[in-house]
Amino acid sequence: MRIELESVRRRFGSVVALDGIDLCLASGSRTALVGPNGSGKSTLIRIVCGLIGHEGRVAIDGLDPLTDRAKLAPRVAYVPQVAPRLSATVGELTAAVCRLRRSPQEPILDAARGIGLDPVALRGKPLRSLSGGTRQKLLAAFALGSGAELLVLDEPTASMDAMSRTRFFDLVQLLDPRPTLLLCSHRLDEIRNLVDRVVALEEGKVDHDGPATQYFAATGRSVVELRTHNGRASTFLLEHGFQQSGTGWWRTTIGTASRGELVREVSDRLGTELEDIVVRDVEESRSGPETRR
Repeated sequence: MRIELESVRRRFGSVVALDGIDLCLASGSRTALVGPNGSGKSTLIRIVCGLIGHEGRVAIDGLDPLTDRAKLAPRVAYVPQVAPRLSATVGELTAAVCRLRRSPQEPILDAARGIGLDPVALRGKPLRSLSGGTRQKLLAAFALGSGAELLVLDEPTASMDAMSRTRFFDLVQLLDPRPTLLLCSHRLDEIRNLVDRVVALEEGKVDHDGPATQYFAATGRSVVELRTHNGRASTFLLEHGFQQSGTGWWRTTIGTASRGELVREVSDRLGTELEDIVVRDVEESRSGPETRR
């Protein structure tokens, strides 16, 4: 599904949440929506889903998400940042979702199991009686097993444990490539291999719009940690900004684009003195989770 936004604005009283957003996301594209607290990410997502009004034009495959909700609903799957506390049981919700989409339950049940839920054990329980993490997993299963043409995911793993987050993103990676994906997350290290485009918001405006590889190379940060056999400092490590912890590990943080060169240089210079080395991505501060606005 193609997403088009032209001069989209939204105010909450005196606060400007979105200020003239122009975007076009092609059908089948996979886009990460990032930005700091209050940048307007959740507001934009709710507008795309037809949940709140706005100024400007929004079209999903040529349809207005506000006035054409009945036509779009069976084709769109949305996971909010906070799962609602509904009184309906898990079984009732599953049946309702499948009736709306005219689809079988098995793909949803398979997705639930893939995230670590037992859908049979939960069938008779009201959604509001479940923990926040379990409710979030269930909504994620509804989306991943829906067969929707547009998946809109707003911090979908915010309440999940580390294992469930890993399982969820693994399932996203295995999705059919045809659906359009709009994914809002501050965990850039977890989503970098899921998207081909990054749109970054800053104070309600588009601050960056381009290929994901370009964005991650320019903004990503990585931590390099290493141990040496003798534990002693070397002039080389100190010159490259490494600091030693009480456990004997040396640590520095650098731009992701430079980490490969540093690792090669460390290996060449330390040689057999190098006992172990670990490289991991860290979350970029500008993409932190957004306050609800």
